Amino acid sequence: MKLASLKHGRDGQLVVVSKDLSTYVSAADVAPTLQAALDTWADSEAKLKAIYDDLEAGKISGTAFDPVACDAPLPRAYHWVDGSAYVTHVELVRKARGADLPDSFWTDPLVYMGASDAFIGPRDDIEVQSEDWGIDMEAEVAVITDDVPAGTSVEKARDHIKLIGILNDVSLRNLIPGELAKQFGFYQSKPWTAFSPVFVTPDELGDAWDGTKVSLPLHVVLNGTTIGKPNAGVDMTFDFTQLINHVAKSRSLEAGTVIGSGTVSNKGSKEGSCCLAEVRCLETIADGKPTTPFMSFGDRVEIDMFDAQGQTIFGRIDQKVVQYTPE
Repeated sequence: MKLASLKHGRDGQLVVVSKDLSTYVSAADVAPTLQAALDTWADSEAKLKAIYDDLEAGKISGTAFDPVACDAPLPRAYHWVDGSAYVTHVELVRKARGADLPDSFWTDPLVYMGASDAFIGPRDDIEVQSEDWGIDMEAEVAVITDDVPAGTSVEKARDHIKLIGILNDVSLRNLIPGELAKQFGFYQSKPWTAFSPVFVTPDELGDAWDGTKVSLPLHVVLNGTTIGKPNAGVDMTFDFTQLINHVAKSRSLEAGTVIGSGTVSNKGSKEGSCCLAEVRCLETIADGKPTTPFMSFGDRVEIDMFDAQGQTIFGRIDQKVVQYTPE
């Protein structure tokens, strides 16, 4: 099953989308928004699936689906947790600046709580005031949960994963060092986060989903040139069940919690990067300095994931970097 939210108010209008992303039908009779559906998932899932099955069987006709009309599938969420599950990425970044990686990073997940009051759609512009801030993409996979009780085990965590998507977690790299120096986490360096046109139920991924992670390449293209296409199932030190177990250690998670994997990265692969910071780190290690610039106004970034037949699963994130001028 594939679900999207058309732009409508702050929380979007929930629709059910065909498998090939060509058509959609309204889900208003089941739930007005995705958050409302997740709040009653035990009841709404079967009803949404019935609509999806009828759409696929041709029993109901749909309207042409246009990703430009889409907001993020969950336009605003109560809880957004972003991890750094690919520790090889963290290791590389620290190596480039001559810093050691603490041993605990391999055994204890690294996560932070991000801004979730306004996610943006897959075709929305990346608005930034200054190129000097170091504009970078970060391609990730995310899961969306139902209600997760505090203390949920790794084994039981997989039962709480209800939807899966991909995202662009934009980072302003030149603002990060000053924020981390305060030892209180990211804030100004993490602006808008964009999501794929649709979220899908795990069964849509077939054998590429083992209940804990997605084993497919995540493609990142900048201005028509491939930056990387690492396999999201490789080098994921902490899978999604481990991330859920970690963040639910001392508190429950409400339905609609979004958990990101962090930048997907494959160690030792020429196509293993999903962000420019990692490309620059590799250049620094090899040549003593980076040569690839961060993104500029007018740049276009595309992020996508394909099934075994070469068909997009979540739809393409396709964004342009533009200058934002405060009123």
